[in-house]
Amino acid sequence: MIKTIEWTEKGVVLIDQLELPARELYRTCTSYEEVADAIRRMVIRGAPAIGVAAAMGIALGVKNARAKDLPELEREFNHICEVLGKTRPTAVNLFWAIERMRETFRRAAGGGVEAVRTALVEEAQRIYAEDLAQCEAIARHGGALLPAQGRVLTHCNAGALCAAGGYGTALGVIRGAVELKKQVQVLATETRPYLQGARLTAWELHHDHIPVTLITDSMVGHMMKTGQVNCVVVGADRIAANGDTANKIGTYTIAVLAREHNLPFYVAAPFSSIDLSLPSGEGIPIEERSPEEVTHIGATRIAPEGVPARHPAFDVTPARLIAAIVTEKGVARPPFEQSLKELAAAAVSFFTV
Repeated sequence: MIKTIEWTEKGVVLIDQLELPARELYRTCTSYEEVADAIRRMVIRGAPAIGVAAAMGIALGVKNARAKDLPELEREFNHICEVLGKTRPTAVNLFWAIERMRETFRRAAGGGVEAVRTALVEEAQRIYAEDLAQCEAIARHGGALLPAQGRVLTHCNAGALCAAGGYGTALGVIRGAVELKKQVQVLATETRPYLQGARLTAWELHHDHIPVTLITDSMVGHMMKTGQVNCVVVGADRIAANGDTANKIGTYTIAVLAREHNLPFYVAAPFSSIDLSLPSGEGIPIEERSPEEVTHIGATRIAPEGVPARHPAFDVTPARLIAAIVTEKGVARPPFEQSLKELAAAAVSFFTV
């Protein structure tokens, strides 16, 4: 099993996704600042993994804090949460995890400084374990949606590398289909400009011996028009109450093409990615990353000096283009305002401490 992130006594251990696929390198973050930097630089990325990393970063920061009393520790804790909260604006899992850690601090505060430290470490490990269990459940629910045989197109990376490890979300659905003995092949877009599909999705699927073919982003329409795609499955960084979904830039284009070619377009994400406080995707903040990630590949410039570039890292796919949203609690179908509320209210226990 691929391990994206792990809590150890020495610190938070991360697989460095910037080094893949050239080499499999693990880095140990020994401070919350290093965890925040890893999230910001995309050493670790993917909404569920960012949430786990934030929780572990907070636990690590409080564990290392020099505070001698609770008021001093609370000041340090709030600063740590603020630093981690500013790393990536679009993925709601980041803020969900921070709020869980805040609630844990409040519950444990009556026991003093050491009780808070212990409780935060335990909560971070619980969030990690829950993420693994959620992805397994998403795989079970989503695998049944895929055809008995055919080609599944996916965009960006929503596998073990975007979660705590194990199955992942969109790739979890594909892994679930494989476990059901379905004969699926995967078309992975390269996902410019960060090439998560070429570097990460292709690496994961090849690692698991799942047939995968890499294509450029601009080939999607041709592949659909010529009958080489049977369905699409992607992950999500934030889903609004009406089902509008923010995912890696280019997802909206693929959804429009899928609708044009009558192909089902599925979204797979843990319920923590669903932001019921947002009525629609219009309220989802879109992260704007450095233009150099467009003008360069690694250290190599591919555009003329002086030409400006833009890099909105995400776009929003309207709910009307989505056939189903797969979560650990079950599958939501249109109208999503109703089905997502029903899943939120469902007393489903996917993980038991």
